[in-house]
Amino acid sequence: MMKKMSMSTSKTSLVLFLCQIISALDVPLDSKLLEELSQPPTITQQSPKDYIVDPRENIVIQCEAKGKPPPSFSWTRNGTHFDIDKDAQVTMKPNSGTLVINIMNGGKAEAYEGVYQCTARNERGAAVSNNIVIRPSRSPLWTKEKLEPNHVREGDSLVLHCRPPVGLPPPIIFWMDNAFQRLPQSERVSQGLNGDLYFSNVQPEDTREDYICYARFNHTQTIQQKQPISVKVFSMDSLNDTIAANLSDTDIYGAKPVTERQPVLLTPTGSTSTKVELRGNVLLLECIAAGLPTPVIRWIKEGGELPANRTFFENFKKTLKIIDVSEADSGNYKCIARNALGSVHHVISVTVKAAPYWITAPRNLVLSPGEDGTLICRANGSPKPSISWLANGVPIAIAPEDPSRKVDGDTIIFSHVQERSSAVYQCNASNEYGYLLANAFVNVLAEPPRILTPANKLYQVIADSPALLDCAYFGSPKPEIEWFKGVKGSILRGNEYVFHDNGTLEIPVAQKSNAGTYTCVARNELGKIQNEVQLEIKDPTMIIKQPEYKVIQRYGQVSFECIIKHDSTLLPTVTWLKDNDELPDDERFLVGKDNLTIMNVTDKDDGTYTCIVNTTLDSVSASAVLTVVAAPPTPAIIYARPNPPFDLELTGQLERSIDLSWIPGDENNSPITSFVVEFEDALHEPGVWRYQTEVPGTQTMAQLKLSPYVNYSFRVIAVNRIGRSQPSEPSEQYLTKSASPDENPANVQGIGSEPDNLVITWEPLKGFQSNGPGLQYKVSWRQKDVDDEWTSVIVANVSKYIVSGTPTFVPYEVKVQALNDLGYAPEPSEVIGHSGEDLPMVAPGNVQVHVINSTLAKVHWDPVPLKSVRGHLQGYKVYYWKVQSLSRRSRRHIEKKILTFRGNKTFGMLPGLEPYSSYKLNVRVVNGKGEGPASPDKVFKTPEGVPSSPSFLKITNPTLDSLTLEWGSPTHPNGVLTSYTLKFQPINNTHELGPLVEIRIPANESSLILKNLNYSTRYKFYFNAQTSVGSGSQITEEAVTIMDEAGILRPAVGAGKVQPLYPRIRNVTTAAAETYANISWEYEGPDHANFYVEYGVAGSKEDWKKEIVNGSRSFFVLKGLTPGTAYKVRVGAEGLSGFRSSEDVFETGPAMASRQVDIATQGWFIGLMCAVALLILILLIVCFIRRNKGGKYPVKEKEDAHADPEIQPMKEDDGTFGEYSDAEDHKPLKKGSRTPSDRTVKKEDSDDSLVDYGEGVNGQFNEDGSFIGQYSGKKEKEPAEGNESSEAPSPVNAMNSFV
Repeated sequence: MMKKMSMSTSKTSLVLFLCQIISALDVPLDSKLLEELSQPPTITQQSPKDYIVDPRENIVIQCEAKGKPPPSFSWTRNGTHFDIDKDAQVTMKPNSGTLVINIMNGGKAEAYEGVYQCTARNERGAAVSNNIVIRPSRSPLWTKEKLEPNHVREGDSLVLHCRPPVGLPPPIIFWMDNAFQRLPQSERVSQGLNGDLYFSNVQPEDTREDYICYARFNHTQTIQQKQPISVKVFSMDSLNDTIAANLSDTDIYGAKPVTERQPVLLTPTGSTSTKVELRGNVLLLECIAAGLPTPVIRWIKEGGELPANRTFFENFKKTLKIIDVSEADSGNYKCIARNALGSVHHVISVTVKAAPYWITAPRNLVLSPGEDGTLICRANGSPKPSISWLANGVPIAIAPEDPSRKVDGDTIIFSHVQERSSAVYQCNASNEYGYLLANAFVNVLAEPPRILTPANKLYQVIADSPALLDCAYFGSPKPEIEWFKGVKGSILRGNEYVFHDNGTLEIPVAQKSNAGTYTCVARNELGKIQNEVQLEIKDPTMIIKQPEYKVIQRYGQVSFECIIKHDSTLLPTVTWLKDNDELPDDERFLVGKDNLTIMNVTDKDDGTYTCIVNTTLDSVSASAVLTVVAAPPTPAIIYARPNPPFDLELTGQLERSIDLSWIPGDENNSPITSFVVEFEDALHEPGVWRYQTEVPGTQTMAQLKLSPYVNYSFRVIAVNRIGRSQPSEPSEQYLTKSASPDENPANVQGIGSEPDNLVITWEPLKGFQSNGPGLQYKVSWRQKDVDDEWTSVIVANVSKYIVSGTPTFVPYEVKVQALNDLGYAPEPSEVIGHSGEDLPMVAPGNVQVHVINSTLAKVHWDPVPLKSVRGHLQGYKVYYWKVQSLSRRSRRHIEKKILTFRGNKTFGMLPGLEPYSSYKLNVRVVNGKGEGPASPDKVFKTPEGVPSSPSFLKITNPTLDSLTLEWGSPTHPNGVLTSYTLKFQPINNTHELGPLVEIRIPANESSLILKNLNYSTRYKFYFNAQTSVGSGSQITEEAVTIMDEAGILRPAVGAGKVQPLYPRIRNVTTAAAETYANISWEYEGPDHANFYVEYGVAGSKEDWKKEIVNGSRSFFVLKGLTPGTAYKVRVGAEGLSGFRSSEDVFETGPAMASRQVDIATQGWFIGLMCAVALLILILLIVCFIRRNKGGKYPVKEKEDAHADPEIQPMKEDDGTFGEYSDAEDHKPLKKGSRTPSDRTVKKEDSDDSLVDYGEGVNGQFNEDGSFIGQYSGKKEKEPAEGNESSEAPSPVNAMNSFV
């Protein structure tokens, strides 16, 4: 016997393998057997012959095989051995022959093109795969070409050539426009098989410049686009007009109108062509014709019909498609193009060739030693393929000789094979169009007999039915099978039995006498084996009373019976069907044990009802028809609740049950669906009716369960769909006999209320649960885990008993038993309780504190022994409090904090501590009674942390170039302050930040004077404190240096302090007209402020009138004012603590006879402004030129010296002003495109500048709040009067107003 070997391939693969076996030896598909049999290799999975791969992804060449023992794998490439160990990019999957070529990690697909073949080999032979041709896909770009526009006359034909790049595989062609929309196709315009776009005749609507051919390469998922093709269609009318315009009157001209033309074939050309197609492929024949009107295409086959069910017409019948072609489809196919003027035809001669295809492929052969067999390999094709054989991958002519083998063309004949004859043979059938390669093995096995049917298998059969007893076997040579009945019975023979080739014994008509034990014996020359099976014969299932045909009136009630008889050892199931389908899901259908009842029958219940009885061995059924007929005419039906039942009767009185019957009352046209039975206990709860049970409406009797020592009365309530009836009259009373209690009290507990007692409580039984008079309770208890006897006491019908003098908090076993005058209830179950708790005696020990950081600590303690807890352990409480801050040395009110940790925890976290502080804590255990003594106080200190922000930051004493800063130390220093850090930076008018300056200040300082600042500059300050741990949070403030020493108005109170920069509303200006006034202002503060304007008559005590400004505009028009009246006005911001501007006073103009003309709309004013702008531009250009010739005072040097971030020279390259010298007195000019937010010009060293021009505040405004402005120049300076100078604006600002 061959040595058993484990198999690496799956059982599923082996099943597939054995399904292929055709031989003299049949191998059963038994999993245990399959694991033990040797098998030559079989290729189970391989890549396709023509394998096109994506060059961007790894190449996976599949080769999977099975065999016993598991095969090994090798590969050839281009006919020579492929050593994968020498190529780092190539790996073979474990337990597989599949190759993985790593392209994504540096390899190139082109380097691995070639023909690959896989060989799977084990000791029984070698199987080979197909030749797998590996080629990477290609999607080349379109060649560049210059496409000339197509000028076509209306009605002419046109072909737009696509000519896509040659790809692998070939691309899919489609035509689209620039908007990526497919171009519409029709009988007139269509795409050919070669991708060209054909126009049978062009129309003016075909004119467009975006005919684009696209080639989609699916393998690489790329799309290539051809250059757009332009088509211009000239109509006859436009062409005549063009000719007429270019010829003289004497010339004869005129294009002919569009003329109809008979069809002409655009493709194919000529009258005949040929086409060769392979068997099984799709045959595509195409004819596209030109002509006007558009020709219609028709196809015929000369001398025959087009094949039905395989012929399809595509592309508006221009393409004939025949699928799955065969040699019979060869012949001449004629396409005919026809229109009203004639026709044209083309004949295509089709020849169908065939690559080799199987007639009989070789099949695996399993033989026993000494047997004969054949391998047949027959294929067909056109031309006829040649057949060649290989053995284990080697041509059979040069393979090792085998005397049992003889090759005869397409057949190999085996005679008297031996185990060494096992091999894998390859059959190759090839012609010029392809090849077929098939592996088939010859496996010679020598195996002793085996019986695969489980031992002592039980067969159960219905009497008079066939009995089939299995004896699945295997052996090589094929064993002989014999059957015996009984252990020592004789061999079975005769007509009573049938012996099947697979070993099965058949008893055609099994009787009770055939039951018993049967023995199967299998033997061959290598051994013998036997197996026993059991046969049982069962009685058949029968329906002894079948359902009968019924006729029922509508809304009546009907029942079908189905009474059965069956074998006592079989469990039957009864199923009812209506018209061979499931019963409707309707509560009217009631299925009983032996019947089917249908209530309130309707017309849809008409049909055939079938009773089916199933057991595990047989099935029987019987049917009956139900016919529903209309009820006789009746008056209008009135539906109501049923009348109450009557004539209640008690029968079958027993100690614990009784039968109650009744007569139903009138159902009042609504069937009664159920009856509810209620009872009254006149002994314990007289007058109280309780629910007893509910039965279906078809029943008029109920068996009721009773309790002892209850004086019962019963009543019945009928229920239908309308509602419940009135209760029936009560039945006679029935007093049940007394008995000992059936149950004990529930919810028994033992909980102490004092340290020296145990309170036992329970839920008392209800009256009818007492089962008799004299209900009492036996209360028992004993200390748990102590060898004590039970202590018991009998108490009256109460719910509590207190046991005094108990030890503190010890466990007790407690039970409560009910009893009455007739005896005790069953023995109750025990529950565990505890005597009363007392305060804990011991404090937790070994309290340790681990400080984690400046705000968190972890406290540990040893648990208190449970005996010292003296109660249920609830947990531990940690009391902790701050003693003092280590940085201030000042004590304060002590506020203790408590943290509770549930359960038997021995540690906890203390969060929220203050840094650099001294703390104390203690720990206490907690039980149900309260807290125990505290542990000794434990002192711990938190380390330093970062400080809080300084308590305040004030900026005082502003000068031209300095500010004074004062601050307060942090409220919570959280350690020893080491220093302060001050950072500041300038802010321009657009809130952009300048360079940041940082200063470190000693911790003992509280003020600082910052010098060398820029004048009239806004600064933002960031200030924080540091400890050794790090920096704390910062406080910010903003301030501005003053404009000059003389021009700023100091506040009367708090002199020397800088007013807060945000929020601020300033420079409120008014421009009044007759009945309205334009109010404008400047605002500095948070974004998205909501403004309002308040105004009133000057000198009046009336309340201010308030107008809300829409959005965040900085102007508003007050309308409806009285002419010639003085008004006061101020501006405020909502939500800014009521901040308002200072008051301003203006006076409206006197009443005028006519409406004032808006100057901004006058032509002379617009011309004047343009002239002024031009003059200013000329002036600036002259200054620039003079400056380049050498001015006295270069502005840039001064500004660089001052390093003012707000005042920088403008550059030519950004379109702003540069430096120039005044020809008259050489004064430097400051930048005009950026002015300070208070709309003043900053003072420099020079006494003369564009400040001389000032900015007037009395300019004219339009009603929409836009500024018109009137400009004039002065040669002499006048002293400024605060912010209300009446001088004209500077030319620089005038230019800004135009920008």
